[in-house]
Amino acid sequence: MINKPISVLVLSALVLTSCGTVRESRLNPFNWFGNAKSTPVEVSEEINPLIPRRRASVFRQTRDESYQGWAVEEVSDLRIERRPGGAIITAIGTPDRQGAFEVKLVKVENESDAATLTYEFAALQPNARTGTVASRQVTAAVWLTDNELAGIRTIRVKARRNVLSSRR
Repeated sequence: MINKPISVLVLSALVLTSCGTVRESRLNPFNWFGNAKSTPVEVSEEINPLIPRRRASVFRQTRDESYQGWAVEEVSDLRIERRPGGAIITAIGTPDRQGAFEVKLVKVENESDAATLTYEFAALQPNARTGTVASRQVTAAVWLTDNELAGIRTIRVKARRNVLSSRR
């Protein structure tokens, strides 16, 4: 009588452990783009966060209405999730300051072509103190339709210190 529950337990454990092979196969649509790979970025100009940027004043009314965010410090994760009709590109990054807001993936037109999409991970970052890495992490996502993904082989998301790319 004791052997029956033990044999059922062992059999169910064997069945559950075999599920791991489907998770890592190419048949799983979550694996279609593969894992993201990190590469370093060459910094062309160093931005010192201690030097304040020019602010708008009463005498200077030429305020640009375009997005004023700048690249976050580092991209730590890139996921491309297939959905009916397209895909969601999700990136997790760490800005250099705490309290970043209006986080976006901004398409870089001069680095994108017919086979590669390049996004810059940008955010508006207040002049605040630096907290722990966990308290500074931000997430941004962008939706792409199947028509926009047609012919795309590589998706890149770049920050100031690194670039994560995922290939089909």
